[in-house]
Amino acid sequence: MAESQTATWTIGRLLQWTQGYLADKGLEEPRLSSELLLAAALGCRKIELYTRFDQAPAAEQVERFRELVREAAGHKPIAYLVGRKEFYSLEFVVTPDVLIPRPETELLVEQTVTVLRDLKREPAWVWDIGTGSGCAAVAIAKFHPAARVVASDVSTSALAVARQNAERHGVGERVTFVEADATEISAEVVPTDGFDVLVSNPPYIAESQRMSLPANIREHEPALALFGGADGLAVIRKIAAGGLAKLAADGRAFVEVADGQAESAAAVFAGEGWAHRDTLKDGAGIPRVLRLGRRP
Repeated sequence: MAESQTATWTIGRLLQWTQGYLADKGLEEPRLSSELLLAAALGCRKIELYTRFDQAPAAEQVERFRELVREAAGHKPIAYLVGRKEFYSLEFVVTPDVLIPRPETELLVEQTVTVLRDLKREPAWVWDIGTGSGCAAVAIAKFHPAARVVASDVSTSALAVARQNAERHGVGERVTFVEADATEISAEVVPTDGFDVLVSNPPYIAESQRMSLPANIREHEPALALFGGADGLAVIRKIAAGGLAKLAADGRAFVEVADGQAESAAAVFAGEGWAHRDTLKDGAGIPRVLRLGRRP
């Protein structure tokens, strides 16, 4: 995008050029990335780009777009550049203080909402351990009006983002945010009969795998939300050790794990007295979420 040609760059041409450029840089979904970045630079919705293909953006908008593309080419995540990410059909604010929501985590929401509907309790109590952006906690509250959610995280900065998302989606009064390491929450936020559902997408990547991660993850997403110690199971051990005492008699737990980690994680829970019901696969067929409960 040469400076002298700024006025000739229509929206259609910008998208076409940028898609090829980002593809050459090895980005996944270069077309979608180009659309998201241009919509952010123009301050419009992505769908509006298609009605404005022949329009030429203002020089300052092109400059803003150029800077976003430059950062994307350096593997800064698109979600951080545009400040949002869709999850479970809802749009969430994201910053570098939180993990970017991923499709596989939608399994936690799907399973929790199904269990809560079957229980038919009002209120129905959910505990989201390591809430991050609040995507799971907020989506659960949004799609099950009887849900009351305690969302905990060790990161103060992450909790600030999660609160913003709860208010954005109108569930702030039904989600309580607590700063806590794993299961170390105050007894006063635990329901008398325990939580009906415990959910968690904990840090589960082994430190030994750090350098094998893509640069956009390794260099930009918060290490606190990614890495679970030497074997990836450090936080999972904490949840297994401290979560069962806060679970209702007929409660359920859904815990996301890494690819290839399901068996070892299930053994950790079994060692702490949990019943491992089964492991749910994500859209790619990877064993991703442990379904747990109390032993009979």
